[in-house]
Amino acid sequence: MNVLFITIDQWRADFLGAAGHDYIKTPHLDALAGDGVLFQNHFTCSAPCGPSRATLHTGMYPNNHRAIRNGTPLDSSLTNLALEARKVGFDPVLFGYTDITPDPRETDINDPALKNYEGVLKGYTPEVILKENSRPWLSYLKAKGYDVPGDGYAIYYPDPAYKLPEGKFRTFAPARFKAEDSETAWLTSKAMDYMDMRFGEDFFCHLSYLRPHPPFIAPPEYHDMYDPADMKAPLHYGDVEAISDTHPLLDFSVNFITQSTFYMGGEGLVKDLSEEEVRQVRATYAALVSEVDANIGRLIQQLKDSGQYDETLIIVTADHGEQLGDHHLMGKVGFYDQSYHIPLVIKAPASLGAVKGAKVDAFTESVDIMPTILDVIGGNRPNQCNGASLKPWLLGQKPDQWRDAVHWLFDYRDIDGKIAEEAFGLNHNQCSMMVYRDAQFKYVHFVAQPPLLFDLVNDPDETRNLAEEPDYQAVVLDYAQKMLSWRMESEYHALDSYMVTSKGMISGY
Repeated sequence: MNVLFITIDQWRADFLGAAGHDYIKTPHLDALAGDGVLFQNHFTCSAPCGPSRATLHTGMYPNNHRAIRNGTPLDSSLTNLALEARKVGFDPVLFGYTDITPDPRETDINDPALKNYEGVLKGYTPEVILKENSRPWLSYLKAKGYDVPGDGYAIYYPDPAYKLPEGKFRTFAPARFKAEDSETAWLTSKAMDYMDMRFGEDFFCHLSYLRPHPPFIAPPEYHDMYDPADMKAPLHYGDVEAISDTHPLLDFSVNFITQSTFYMGGEGLVKDLSEEEVRQVRATYAALVSEVDANIGRLIQQLKDSGQYDETLIIVTADHGEQLGDHHLMGKVGFYDQSYHIPLVIKAPASLGAVKGAKVDAFTESVDIMPTILDVIGGNRPNQCNGASLKPWLLGQKPDQWRDAVHWLFDYRDIDGKIAEEAFGLNHNQCSMMVYRDAQFKYVHFVAQPPLLFDLVNDPDETRNLAEEPDYQAVVLDYAQKMLSWRMESEYHALDSYMVTSKGMISGY
């Protein structure tokens, strides 16, 4: 049995054709969903990249693993997916990144590993490591004769010789490298070479794509693939002041998020973009998703050609989503579904007797990925895990006592610059919020700021905060109590399931 675990960075749920969104072309992922199971209400439990990946790999809610910001260390006492897979005999290899900061209690203060947050999770054998400087890929481009202007994201400036057509927004401009030489294609080729050279020996490959993470610019073969007019209009794109007035965090966000964060040479704030410009950004984003889909198609075809496809467990998901202009926001921020509702496709090995083409509407979370993989490959679910195996769903069964809500944490502290702390007059530990979301309501609890409540049945776009309205005070109280009960039940419990007795140590699991 093989494992191919793929994460697509900043990929939101409504940019997958198989999920019923025909404005996006993802034929290879759609076909994979036809061979497996599509989880349609899958949510990440944290954002941004580092916290979300810590959650994926530990199976723990972020309020338990506490690696809550990019650069926040992950407690070295915790186990993870890679370490547990080794116990079953796999050598998990990494292509891309895990964005895990090492525990400073076990790392010398002068170690370069403590100078950026892009560390490799313990247990993975690094095959290709891609940090933000992109140097291995840039070296490849340079060897092919490309003019590489510098490390990092400089390569994502459009070719200076390219003349942007009149009326086109800047993300329409194509990248200066061909699709066959993009980071996505290059990383895919590296993974394909590795799997090919296993000569039939089982593998555990974690492939972490950067795209469609910004900078938003697509190769020339993809940059005009989508017409901006065909993109869905951004939600709640009317009066930006009305959004700002909803909550202090929204006021801070819309007046802080810059265009330059998302494409090279951007000027001004995201809130200054017109609807037409947002549609072009969405078209470029869609092109990047389609490019990733094409490269996943290459991987799948190789597995089929080698006869390994049937017995390969394939998981394709994201670390978190992307606002893409909805509510005048971009990036992954706050409490809106666009930042946390992400795709999940799982194709089980044929020997498991799994169903094909099934769609699951039940709520699933990123904490479920680790226990699911371990369950399928014969590993054990560590006691630290908050998630549950999705294997029953893969077999066409409905697990007993499955959750009816999802939960996530967003921490906006800034220990270095103290920007949020000074803007709100709060301390670090007060710059945090948690969400309890079920099919009817979304309740957002802030440590030291007003709560939010949205009626998802009557207001699915989350445009009207009901938390202060008299008729909804009982609902606020009910959901605050639900969140408290969930929090108490899911607290870190690695050891509380054990008990020493006169007969020795016993376990409640």
